[in-house]
Parts: sequence; C-alpha cells; structure tokens
Amino acid sequence: MVRKVLVAGLLIASVLRIAVAAAPTTDQTKLTASQIVERNVAARGGLTAWRGVQSLQETGTLGAGGNDRSAQQVEIPGAKWPGKAMPLPSSPRLKEEAQLPFVMDFERPRKMRVELQFAGKTAIQVYDGENGWKLRLYLNRLEAAPYTEDKQKLAAMRSELDGPLVDYVAKGTTIERVGVEKVEGRDTYNPWLTLKAGRVDHVWVDAQTFLETKIDGQPRRLDGKIHPVEVYYQDYRTVNGLQMLLLLETHVLPSEPSPAAAREPHYPAEKINLEKILVNPKLDASAFTKPHVDVAVSHP
Repeated sequence: MVRKVLVAGLLIASVLRIAVAAAPTTDQTKLTASQIVERNVAARGGLTAWRGVQSLQETGTLGAGGNDRSAQQVEIPGAKWPGKAMPLPSSPRLKEEAQLPFVMDFERPRKMRVELQFAGKTAIQVYDGENGWKLRLYLNRLEAAPYTEDKQKLAAMRSELDGPLVDYVAKGTTIERVGVEKVEGRDTYNPWLTLKAGRVDHVWVDAQTFLETKIDGQPRRLDGKIHPVEVYYQDYRTVNGLQMLLLLETHVLPSEPSPAAAREPHYPAEKINLEKILVNPKLDASAFTKPHVDVAVSHP
C-alpha cells in the first residue's frame, strides 16, 4: 500500500505474485472509478477495518547498491504510498550490495518517523503532521535540519498510513479517467487521482485481485535530467485481516521516450523488503518530535 519520507538505499529482491493473469469480464470493464475504489478497499480488508488502524510499525531492509549504482533519491513507500525520499549516503561509498535495516512508524493524523542504519550510524526523519526534520549522523551532522519547503509539501501529501484510495473523498481527492492497461502481463485499471493540493497521481489496480499493482513514484533529477519513476507492488500478505504490502520495486525510467533514451545510464531496480508489520502498536509521543543526537544513538 503506501508510505512516505526517509531513508536511503537501492533495492533488490524476489517477486511473489498473487494470482494467475486473466482478462477482465465485460462487467468489470464497465466499472466506474468509485466502484473500482470500493472493490480495492474491500480487497484490502474493508473501510471499517482501516478506519480502526491508528498506528503502524514496519521493519525491513533496503538493498543499498555498490559502485555500479549512482547516488540518487530513493522512494520509501514501505507498505503504503510512495513519496518518501532521502539521498543515498554518498560517503563512504558502498563497494558491495548491502542490506540496510530500517524501522518506520506511522500514527494518525499524518505522523511518521523513519530510522535507517548505515555505516554503524542512525539516520532519522520525522514528520509530526505539520513540520518535518532530518538527522543525518552518517554525514557527521549532529543537529536535525528542517525539511525544505518542497519536502514539507510532499510529506503533507504522502503521510496517510492507509494510502490514497481509502477514504479518498474525505481526503479531498477526486478520481477519474479509468482505462484498462497491461502491467507485467496482467489487466489493470488505471484511475487518475487529483489530490487536494492539486497534484495528479496515477494508480494501477489489478482487474482480478483489485489490489494496487503499480503507481507513479516521485520523479528524480539524475544526470541533470528529470526521470519518471514507477513503483511496483509485488507481495501482499494478510496482517490482522488487512492486506499489507511486503515488497516494492522501484524503476527509474529514461528521461524521455526516444531513441536517445537507450544511451542514457541504466539505473538498477531498487527494492524494499518489509519483514514485520505491527498494527496499532503503542508508539511513544516523543518519537514524532524533532530528533536529537541522544535519541538517535539510543537506537543502535
């Protein structure tokens, strides 16, 4: 499902599919946008169940690449909606593929905390629903820096713990323009979401399972060019009666579809693996305040 802000690393893992591909029936092709959303929410566990989720804690690893990968912004959708990003630590450079452990906490309304272990040090990003900070000890920065204006806006849009489709009307989102497209050989619906802030997002919903299968990620500036990003959802599991995403794979695409794109650098797929998800854990209120060095070092 969905997530928001921090960490770093490029990702890698294996794919677990949910069902055998099948074409949508005649009735399915006539579904409206709202009907597709209703079936999606039902497939994920139901609106009542998601409204009962007040907090989440997710533990996992990021596959951080070695010298064949360029340092770049990394989407951290965790088990929710992508949009979280943090530069991959560029010093020291990793020579081999490394699995960086992280913990992400979410609490309504719109609170988030992410801790990432890198080179024996902890990186932290926190969003309290209104303000955000990042503490980067791996760069020997001992003071938490406030989010930039752009990052603040992104966090405000991306910090729901249940994703963009659950209670979308209450969130001020409108949904339209549904088509049927193939994603990895499967038929999917492609509703367009216009968020309250005006941003337009694309979502792909499997025509058989009605679970999200792909979304547009946050575009990245690499090599002086803006590159579109796609995030694939590849492993759902049942946790407390809810469908939770455990594997996400991010693809950085060529800056523009043209013959010249073949000559652009290839950016390996990035993967995030979630190993454990706790529903409604009791989280300390201090976890969503401005981080300090003494807090950071207390989480080895």
